[in-house]
Amino acid sequence: MKKLWKNCHIATMQNGQYSSIENAAIVTDSEIIHWVGSQQDIPSDDYVEIVDLGGAWVTPGFIDCHTHSVFGGNRSVEFEKRLQGVSYAEIAASGGGIASTVRATREASEEQLLASALKRIRCLLQDGVTTIEIKSGYGLDYTNERKMLRVIRQIADTLPMTVKSTCLAAHALPPEYKDQSDAYIEHICTEMLPKLHQEDLVDAVDAFCEHLAFSPAQVERVFQTAQALHLPVKLHAEQLSSLGGSSLAARYHALSADHLEYMTEDDVKAMAAAGTVAVLLPGAFYLLRETQFPPLDLLHQHGVRIALSTDLNPGTSPTLSLRLMLNMGSTLFRLTPEQALAGVTLHAAYALGLQNTHGSLEQGKVADFIAWDIEHPSEVVYWLGGDLSKRIVRHGNEISV
Repeated sequence: MKKLWKNCHIATMQNGQYSSIENAAIVTDSEIIHWVGSQQDIPSDDYVEIVDLGGAWVTPGFIDCHTHSVFGGNRSVEFEKRLQGVSYAEIAASGGGIASTVRATREASEEQLLASALKRIRCLLQDGVTTIEIKSGYGLDYTNERKMLRVIRQIADTLPMTVKSTCLAAHALPPEYKDQSDAYIEHICTEMLPKLHQEDLVDAVDAFCEHLAFSPAQVERVFQTAQALHLPVKLHAEQLSSLGGSSLAARYHALSADHLEYMTEDDVKAMAAAGTVAVLLPGAFYLLRETQFPPLDLLHQHGVRIALSTDLNPGTSPTLSLRLMLNMGSTLFRLTPEQALAGVTLHAAYALGLQNTHGSLEQGKVADFIAWDIEHPSEVVYWLGGDLSKRIVRHGNEISV
């Protein structure tokens, strides 16, 4: 069942670079890339279909490697209040903040959570996202974390996307465990994670290591449990303060550590040695009006892979466009367009442990790609907003969005 996709130029993104092939073609065999190369070298075969891409530039399908896409309600009213001068602490004290999202998520049915999440994720699919990671973390008890994770699995059955499910039960302290954070961590480790893993609802485990969330020691307890269950780990780290969370993540060979505004050079070195990806989240940086930049020079100097993601969530990054994050990654964090594209393709694949199958256009990898009506790959990063003309191919089949 081989298809020939011809008359295009390809940014393969091998080794995190454009690695461009002009006047190129791709041969797919079912859902796998069979061949990529110059059009003059197209292998002879009996193709079931030949698709003329009209001179488009082809990139790998985008990978959004850090999202909180499933949640109840939204916090647009709080957004307006903050702009009117009400502090985050005042909003939280009145029952707002993450507590309001937890309440709304607990009150919502699986069907309601699925319907609202699909609206948001279809926006990302329209942007070219063919692989997405989605975290739980707004249930904060077994029943509601399970509900969220079940919805994430249903999204994978509903949309033409690869969906990875991450358990973020250690996201915040639920109201029923007020002032009992150690007890809640114990509950996660002895009850929630083992049960959720047994139901095959978890692909990875995440936590929020911060003074307003959980300590490094508590996070390590979660990591030890994940390790015993043979689940990879990720970590929200160094967003608001320097606690050494990214070094902790590196010690456990985490797939990624994310945010990282306050990481130190020792953290960077630890992540480089472990191969842990730095996931930068410009949407949250922008919405929170942060002034502390991630140490980009150190990350480049020590060769840490850098990924970008939407961090789609109701509180700090209500972001519906990964392509906008590409531009913000360049304008805010000074990534080149090539580095930004690597951040949502190959490096994002590493952040999900999918680097052997996704993230670049090479023989043997999954046939997920986007054919853009542009004159150079940098245009994907350059244009702000809008819907760039494109054709999206997932598992070797063109999809309509």
